[in-house]
Amino acid sequence: MRSIADWLEPRLAQAAALAASGAAAADLAADAPLHLGIDLGTSCVVTMVLDGEGRPVAVRLDWADVVRDGVVWDFFGAVQIVCRQLESLGTLFGDRLPKQATTSYPPGTDPRISVNVIEAAGLEVSGVIDEPSAVAALLQLDKAAVVDIGGGTTGVAVVRDGRIVYSGDEPTGGHHVSLTLAGSRNLPLAEAEMLKRGKDNATLWPIVRPVFDKMAHIVDTHLQGWQVDTLYLSGGSCAMPGVRELFAQRFPQLEVILPQPPLFLTPLAIAAHGLAGAYAEVQA
Repeated sequence: MRSIADWLEPRLAQAAALAASGAAAADLAADAPLHLGIDLGTSCVVTMVLDGEGRPVAVRLDWADVVRDGVVWDFFGAVQIVCRQLESLGTLFGDRLPKQATTSYPPGTDPRISVNVIEAAGLEVSGVIDEPSAVAALLQLDKAAVVDIGGGTTGVAVVRDGRIVYSGDEPTGGHHVSLTLAGSRNLPLAEAEMLKRGKDNATLWPIVRPVFDKMAHIVDTHLQGWQVDTLYLSGGSCAMPGVRELFAQRFPQLEVILPQPPLFLTPLAIAAHGLAGAYAEVQA
């Protein structure tokens, strides 16, 4: 199993810093191999470039409403965003930017929903994996559950010996949190979304807690009959104060782990899919 503090969180922090700056990692060797991953999320599209050891070296993030409930409803918009991100990354890496990319799909949906977008953007798809499986593989889990709170759904995957033995998801995700805020504060949805992502969002917890209670109920339902020791949370909405504590209270028999910042966990896992160097360092 990965060390969260020593291996994972430095990579997540690096991804967040690179997304904010728009720059490439300063310590990237001129001949370092690069690997490209694209996460078509319900609330955002993230393209991440990794080096051969699975360290982020450049990140592009666009908040966008192009995917809903596992369906790319705005295909043209999704392709345009990916093309724009690739063009921006091309200014950093030139011909070194890979012509292949890995991508993902929500459990229970057609993988082609993402593959079609990536191919329309001019890339070859080198690998495709469902989102919880990507996280489970990256963290090298055993007897654990991965909970991926996306924009529209809460996904649950049960891991045994590094293999997904069960996965499923149900509606209710970050978009529903924003809808609750919009209704409570009488705000346009876009403003509620920005309020949710803000740094001073601790006071919003009493308003949105019922939505996360429902997510916890979804997780509890899907874990019935499965024996797991640890629960890993991922997804940008998990960054809201109170989320980890709620799940810890709901599942007192489990260790609940929320890597920080959670927004970049799934994109990192997708980009690392199939990258041998990203899996070389294992904690004893």
